[in-house]
Amino acid sequence: MTVTSERAVRSAQLGMIVNALLAITKLVAGVLGSTYALVADAVESTADIFSSLIVWGGLRVAGRNPDEDYPFGYGKAESLAAAVVSIMLIGAAMGIAFEAIREIRTPHHTPAWWTLIVLVSVLIIKYVLFRRVAAIGADVGSTAVQADAWHHASDAFTSAAAFIGISIALVGGPGWESADDWAALFASGIIAYNGVLLARPALFDLMDKMPGSDIVGPVRRAAESVPGVRAVEKLTVRKAGMVYHVDIHVQADPEMSLHDAHELSGAVKATIRRAANRVQGVIVHMEPYKAPVA
Repeated sequence: MTVTSERAVRSAQLGMIVNALLAITKLVAGVLGSTYALVADAVESTADIFSSLIVWGGLRVAGRNPDEDYPFGYGKAESLAAAVVSIMLIGAAMGIAFEAIREIRTPHHTPAWWTLIVLVSVLIIKYVLFRRVAAIGADVGSTAVQADAWHHASDAFTSAAAFIGISIALVGGPGWESADDWAALFASGIIAYNGVLLARPALFDLMDKMPGSDIVGPVRRAAESVPGVRAVEKLTVRKAGMVYHVDIHVQADPEMSLHDAHELSGAVKATIRRAANRVQGVIVHMEPYKAPVA
């Protein structure tokens, strides 16, 4: 496993440990403090544990080296893990919304004031964890780790909404007991929205969508900079986990020998991999140069 993969795996492990502790704390506080918003928050943290576990497993599989059965590597496991996490996020939002509506229709006691202290602590911890995991996900280019980071952010959203709802219930007094349930319902909408947003890049990776100019541009410029390359005829790039695979057609002197063409293709491959360190595989097709028609 590469250093990049190890960093991603450690972020998933950290998330599992933190979420396990927070889930227990919020569940106990929610039951004792008579607030469903905090219980819903505990459900979200429990979902985070499983999401981090899925991300961990996906990253471990994605970190395997290519073999005869999977010549392009196992990188798609990372994108698949991200898609599963996104679906879990949407599922958790639907479950929270259902229970919140049920609690709104069921009279219950005013939440305890000390639950606010629990929520503030959770909010701070989750915000710090989100920033840390999101930074790692962006640095290593992992869709799964970024999805896991936003799962932490969704937990922070539910905590913030619960804080507001419980505060309203405490200030409003009798008749405002369900304010924390409305807060949980609102938070479920935010969680579902984030789940949909996170599903898109995961599906794009699974369907081999062409990456943006930030990846394609350096690859094209690197190929064009190699002495002997007259033009880049065709370039396709696809993402597999945290790395990219390039398929490129370059044009060269049609009188060039097969040996020289082979050497040129090797130079193109090496230059591309130096210019874009996240490119793992490069397939170079040599084509005879054709001058553009005026």
